[in-house]
Amino acid sequence: MTDETSPRPEWRNFYGRIHGKTLRKSQKTYLAEDLGALRPRGITPAENPGRHPIDPAAIFGDARPVWLEIGFGGGEHMVHMAARHPDVGIIGAEPFINGVAMLLGKIRAAGVTNLAVHPGDVRDLMEVLPADAVSKAFLNYPDPWPKRRHHRRRFVTPGHLQPLARVLRPGAEFRVATDIPDYVRQALEEVPAAGFALVAEGGEPWEDWLSTRYEQKALREGRVPHYLTFRRL
Repeated sequence: MTDETSPRPEWRNFYGRIHGKTLRKSQKTYLAEDLGALRPRGITPAENPGRHPIDPAAIFGDARPVWLEIGFGGGEHMVHMAARHPDVGIIGAEPFINGVAMLLGKIRAAGVTNLAVHPGDVRDLMEVLPADAVSKAFLNYPDPWPKRRHHRRRFVTPGHLQPLARVLRPGAEFRVATDIPDYVRQALEEVPAAGFALVAEGGEPWEDWLSTRYEQKALREGRVPHYLTFRRL
């Protein structure tokens, strides 16, 4: 557990900005009307200064398998997976408020009911999830932090991967999609060292994959997607 009385270092954040373009009126409505019901309580240090474990079953009302999406972007992959796997509960963490608003609009349109949304740092969530609580995790097109001095901000570093390994049950799948070759290199080095086995890698996506807007942008700009599958030991 983190000592919440001590300031966290600046490089704790593996993400950049949390606000983008001015939200549309509809997006402001989604945030005002929908986020409260979808946001799990007891995650942030302000709500849970003692960092007491939360009960994942209380989020979805039963003991269904729980999946985690780390940085869901615009939310299209998360909603797609929720629709394909209605018996699973998926928690998404995303600090970029414009992405949260986009996700909420997609949830309304799709009518899925098996999602929960943490509009903040996924590590706050991982700190309070019980060990072995998550059955599958996704990291799709994370911020590559291309400058070498910023590589420690990448998610595929020990300070992020070790908490993830703690909350994933043994045998759980961890998927990584990226178009950055150096991110692939670092993932192949760091993820196994955190307690994972490499299952598959290459240019073929998963059977239930939905290409995201970030992937489509990468393809338009001539970058090649790469898909990595790890399994928690």
